[in-house]
Amino acid sequence: MYPETQELIKDKMLAGIYPGVVYQFMEDQATFQQTLGYSQIAPVLQPMTADLLFDVASLTKVVCTLTVMLQLHEAKQIEWDQPLKKYLPNFENPEITLRHLLTHTSDIQTYIPQRDRLSAKELQAAYLKLQPGKDLGKKVQYTDAGTILLGFLIEEIFQKDVTDVFQSEVLQLLDMSESCFLPNNIDKRFVPTEKLVTGEILKGVTHDPKARTLKTHAGNAGLFSSLTDLSKFVEMYLAFGTDYLKRETIEELYQDQTPDFSGKRSLGWDLKFSDQNQAPLLFHTGYTGTFILLDSYHQSGFIFLSNRVHPVDEREKYILARDEIITSYLSERKKIYQK
Repeated sequence: MYPETQELIKDKMLAGIYPGVVYQFMEDQATFQQTLGYSQIAPVLQPMTADLLFDVASLTKVVCTLTVMLQLHEAKQIEWDQPLKKYLPNFENPEITLRHLLTHTSDIQTYIPQRDRLSAKELQAAYLKLQPGKDLGKKVQYTDAGTILLGFLIEEIFQKDVTDVFQSEVLQLLDMSESCFLPNNIDKRFVPTEKLVTGEILKGVTHDPKARTLKTHAGNAGLFSSLTDLSKFVEMYLAFGTDYLKRETIEELYQDQTPDFSGKRSLGWDLKFSDQNQAPLLFHTGYTGTFILLDSYHQSGFIFLSNRVHPVDEREKYILARDEIITSYLSERKKIYQK
């Protein structure tokens, strides 16, 4: 499956873009899985294996936060075009809607003075005061603030810490039994990430500094998951929700929710096109070196898990390599469906 893309993934690893990778292609009930390289290169080498737990970073947004939001929408507890303030009264701005946050079109001004010195309570209070700029609803600007605020909304509705909601409403229901937040027992199953200026290598500790501060209140990052568990999540999408979400809910996600300026953003997901005559693919990345691409209409998925920030974060090199891999994949799948 996808031989050119596989060769490119291997080449980028050998070039030092990421120390190791686990990936899986899913194509019309068939799957292909590959494991390459090392899960850890400092302080000692550890081989990559398919059963390890990755800090999947912003994949948390679509796996957990978006999924709960879709559940709430199906239950008619929320409406996309209602202001966040309706459901989260402590949020100060009355204009920003749930759709703005889910499509990254809120133009929310995210600067928070001395953010890294704030406690979880202080940081939450600061987010509740954020305001939009002049481009509210006019352009896509990706930000963590949207799902952080949606996490607070979820807590308001459920009256529980958002990570507890994710555990009960997503991970348990999808039988993602290997996945977790804020693990207590950090062992060799956890893939390490960045080496901090203190010399500490993060392992089983959330890489994202905002989520690391917010802990149980973070809706933007913090999920540790495996290829096996993420496959279960993708399979749910490929089956158009099965008994978990409604088919029409999944179908809505394949529509551009930013049609006024073709921002190519859906609710929660980015949209990628291998052929303009076909439905797009849903796409989302994680800062640590992860991404998911999926197409329910063709029963097609691509899960990519690396820890490219270990031990040093070289973001620009990785993004170039990642985009090459995605371009190769889209090109190969276009050939498949043109046959």
